[in-house]
Amino acid sequence: MYDILLQSGRVIDPANKLDAVMDIAIADGSIAAIAASIDSTEAKQTQDLSGCLVTPGLIDLHTHVYWAGTSIGVEPTRYAHQAGTTTLIDAGTAGAANFLGFRKHVIEKAQPRILAFLNISFPGIYAFSESVMVGECANLDLLDPRECLKVAREHSDLIVGIKVRVGRGASGEQGIAPLDIAIEVADELGLPVMCHLDHPPPSRLDVVSRLRQGDILTHCFRPFPNAPVRLRDATVREEIIAARERGVIFDIGHGQGSFGYATAEVMLESGFTPDCISSDVHVLSIVGPAHDQLVTMSKFLALGMSLDQVIAASTCEPAKAVRRPELGHLAIGTPADISVLKLEEGQFEFLDVEGEMRIGKTQIRPHSLMIGGNWLPAP
Repeated sequence: MYDILLQSGRVIDPANKLDAVMDIAIADGSIAAIAASIDSTEAKQTQDLSGCLVTPGLIDLHTHVYWAGTSIGVEPTRYAHQAGTTTLIDAGTAGAANFLGFRKHVIEKAQPRILAFLNISFPGIYAFSESVMVGECANLDLLDPRECLKVAREHSDLIVGIKVRVGRGASGEQGIAPLDIAIEVADELGLPVMCHLDHPPPSRLDVVSRLRQGDILTHCFRPFPNAPVRLRDATVREEIIAARERGVIFDIGHGQGSFGYATAEVMLESGFTPDCISSDVHVLSIVGPAHDQLVTMSKFLALGMSLDQVIAASTCEPAKAVRRPELGHLAIGTPADISVLKLEEGQFEFLDVEGEMRIGKTQIRPHSLMIGGNWLPAP
């Protein structure tokens, strides 16, 4: 006897090459069966999802959800429902000094699953607001690789990699040095680095030439400067192509300042689609222009990516990036993490970080969320 039977939703599971109206049966918190029709008498309860889109639980690879412990963080449960997202990957909000607090006060109490990149900087992102902005990697006294390694090992069930932010804003006069330190820690752990890059220095070339197979370049469609393209001749820069060939993962990380349509259009027209689509949601970007994962995904529909591509970049691909093979797909036996969504047709205005607008015909809206076979109550 199944616990729950989800009936008649359009199931899109890119990892398993599935796009069809299907029934999904759930038992003991896992996917038990998927078929065109499953007898409702075999389930304790049923739910009709006709007209809904049913996907593996969406994964937002770049969030900041250390809420009430840092100035940058948003409340994760409310955000997960807004974003139709079951797994939130925190992108280095906490460092070795405060990761235990993040775990005890936020991660363990939140509805969505939260995994995390540990910031190479001891205090994490500690000074972030409209009026106060201090790069946590600008002071090498805050970057102790031994402390970072120790805490990453202590919380290895939750930590999926090391986060580092470099650029004029994030690392200041220290330039590329924080990335070299982060890579050394990540190498010792056997985990990836997620690297933020803002304005130079360091340059795009300095950064991507250091990234290894499986490392993640976030903000990968950022506008000039340090953009991955030459706008003058609409070409992707050679070092970016070489990084993809080497196995570097390209993540959107929209945020408040890191996604531009001019860059995105050159990249997509060149056949360079992002590996992962993420929001970089934080206290400033949640009010726009990023808003959330679903808005960010909808922008890529407006730019011409297919629904299947957009869902893959928000499910199976981020699951691969954080090396969690049980997530991001609906194979039998995997955790029953499911996002139920609605596709709204119309005319929708979408802004990038430079105020440029594109019109989309489809907006993805949230409907309901399930984690481990349990529906999440709305906050």
